Amino acid sequence: MFKNYLKIAWRNLKTNRMFSIINILGLAIGLAITILLFLSITYERSYNSMYKNKENIYRVLVNTGESYDSKIYCTAPAALAPAIKNDMPEVKYAARILKHGFGETAFVKVNNTNFLEKELYWCDPELFEIFNIEFLKGNKASAINRPNTVTISESTAKKYFGDSNPMGKTILIDNEKQLEVTGVFKDFPENSTLHCNAVASFSSTFAAKNPSWGNSSFETYLQLDENVLPSNTESQLQSLLDKNVDKEGQWFTFSLQPLEKVHLYSTDYSNSYSKRVGDIDEINNLSFLAMLILLIACVNYMNLMTAKSEKRSKDVGINKTLGASFKSLIIRFYSETGLITLIALIIGLFISALAIPLFNNLTEQNLSVTLLFTPQILIGLLLFWTLTTLIAGSYPAFYLSSSSPKAALTSANKNGKGVVNIRKGLVVLQFAASVILIVGVIVIYKQLQFMQNQKLGFNSENVVAISTTAVQENNKKDALVQEFKSLSMVSDVAMAQGFPGVTVSGRMLFKNENDENGFQIRTNRADSEIINLLKLKLLAGKTLPLVKQEGDTLTEVILNKTALDYLGYTPEESIGKKVLIGGFRGNAYITGIVDDFNFESLHQPIGAYAFHNRRTESKNFALVRFKSNSLTGTMDQLGSVFSKVIPDSAFEYLFLDKNIEQLYAQERKTAMLGFIFSILAIFVACLGLFGLAAFTAEQRKKEIGIRKVLGATIIGITQMLSMDFLKLVMVALIIAFPIAFWLMSGWLQGFAYRIHISWYIFALSGVLAIAIALVTVSFQAVKAALSNPVKSLRTE
Repeated sequence: MFKNYLKIAWRNLKTNRMFSIINILGLAIGLAITILLFLSITYERSYNSMYKNKENIYRVLVNTGESYDSKIYCTAPAALAPAIKNDMPEVKYAARILKHGFGETAFVKVNNTNFLEKELYWCDPELFEIFNIEFLKGNKASAINRPNTVTISESTAKKYFGDSNPMGKTILIDNEKQLEVTGVFKDFPENSTLHCNAVASFSSTFAAKNPSWGNSSFETYLQLDENVLPSNTESQLQSLLDKNVDKEGQWFTFSLQPLEKVHLYSTDYSNSYSKRVGDIDEINNLSFLAMLILLIACVNYMNLMTAKSEKRSKDVGINKTLGASFKSLIIRFYSETGLITLIALIIGLFISALAIPLFNNLTEQNLSVTLLFTPQILIGLLLFWTLTTLIAGSYPAFYLSSSSPKAALTSANKNGKGVVNIRKGLVVLQFAASVILIVGVIVIYKQLQFMQNQKLGFNSENVVAISTTAVQENNKKDALVQEFKSLSMVSDVAMAQGFPGVTVSGRMLFKNENDENGFQIRTNRADSEIINLLKLKLLAGKTLPLVKQEGDTLTEVILNKTALDYLGYTPEESIGKKVLIGGFRGNAYITGIVDDFNFESLHQPIGAYAFHNRRTESKNFALVRFKSNSLTGTMDQLGSVFSKVIPDSAFEYLFLDKNIEQLYAQERKTAMLGFIFSILAIFVACLGLFGLAAFTAEQRKKEIGIRKVLGATIIGITQMLSMDFLKLVMVALIIAFPIAFWLMSGWLQGFAYRIHISWYIFALSGVLAIAIALVTVSFQAVKAALSNPVKSLRTE
């Protein structure tokens, strides 16, 4: 019996070729997009799932209050892990992680060959136990117990030492520290938050000798014993804090973040070492987009089935008269739908497999075609097929099958209001979804354009930041600056701790000695040329002194306007005033005031910022402003000078404007994905509209013939056939606009500086939707209007 249903279904497909092609193509594209998005979502949710003890692993978070900056930090004090080991037996392991140079690139020398290493971490030995890292060489338990030891990944060992055995050999870090290789571990998976190329002994660092409760710069992971409640551990952490830090000094509290949430729920947290940070909001958006596109594709099928309901209802009436049961008709209609969706699924799988490389480029993921054939995905595809079949086949299976033989065969049923209303409702639903996508794409594009055109308060063009981390001698840095200045295409050079777009030191700014709360301020040690190099606007005073003598304990400070507003001074009256900044010991004085500038992304409001010349941090970047049009030639010259002055270090650099752009990479990715998938979704919607228009023209061909014989014009007939669809599109606009406004207003809340959703965005979206619908429908309408009335009337 089922075999007969499939034969009937296949015969119907061949009989109605155009409708079948539209149905299959629309569903295939919708399913291909849904499959790709489902792969992406599955991949993002798979992060850290490979670790054996994942249910008991937690990262310690530091929560600051309103007295500091009301943020959540992924790094904790260095003194925390040792205190946990001593006082909290329910914690099985505790390990600190310090990314080299607080995130800077390490300069590695192996056998007189220079390498750049961006993933060097200084860790406690317990890290290997917490994450059950597999060792290929060496003893995991003791590999980094001693100072000045390091373990490296399998690929890093290959890069540094080729095919030779790296065990017992040494590598030089930043021309300063010799480390002995004591182990080789398997490379971390791509979907791991932790991604170390080299893990060195934490006991080699400054923080191991003098662990502090005040410097919160160390990611700390814990593995709890089984059946230990994390809430109880959090309470114990607070008791540990009370034991070691006076209440006045407690500017933070601790909380625990489960490992399974580290990847997707850390977007708004600060100081995370990993660049592999996902976003649960993006996952939810992608899920919404996948369901929306799948819905549009399913609506296509249902629309075309309602359009053919007249012919199918007679078929149902005849079958019921001949004794067909309600159940058998449902099975028959679902067999046809299942066959169509199965063909569409196979084609969709093929399309998605071909599109994976392009999708990887857009999302910066590492999806593989083999993922399509994993049990999880195959089960998901089976659910896709089942869900699509159930949704898309619901109307013909239940509505048509439930009608009585008399109702199905009567001529009054052929234009029944129920069928027409269902079809109209589906068209409205489909185009409402399409309009929501159009509005979303326009809003995202306008926000990106706004951020790109926003005046940042400094000029990042033609500025390159060259890392000098490996240079230990100040005289070499001075020599490098002088050599750079001697180049004709160089206009300004300044050594600095950091630059806009890069995190620098965090301290507290106080109004006076009685100020108990203070205000968070970012401090950047820099040369006097920094103001001119960045083209900052000096509101009052002057830049930092050109030369600072050895033994000079006076600290000169340049504040931005936000910091000055907190202090309550005008720019002019602030010059020469003493300023209290944590760590500067009270002998800092204001020498200049600059206008506010965006030193972080536009997601964050402008905070307090200070340039200073106190010898508390290293100036590890040479900032160079150049005026040459030949970028390649400029970098070649700068590289030659660098190699001449500092021959024992690799030449690493980045451009400030490119670094600023990277702050908005996620938004550009979202915009591109939204644009591409919205175009495809609208295309799928237009396929359905095209099929409906063709069916309507076919249904009314005799009416069109009569009208032409009576003198109707082509324009008049086209207008008549198009207006019904355009009315439905207008209803879709009315429904879609409030929903789109609500959704995009929520998305824009993530930006401190954002556009307002203006009326013209909806006007543009509406015009686009109407134009798309009009072009789609008019093609069939004009074709029908141009047809020969004799052919349509010859049977009358």
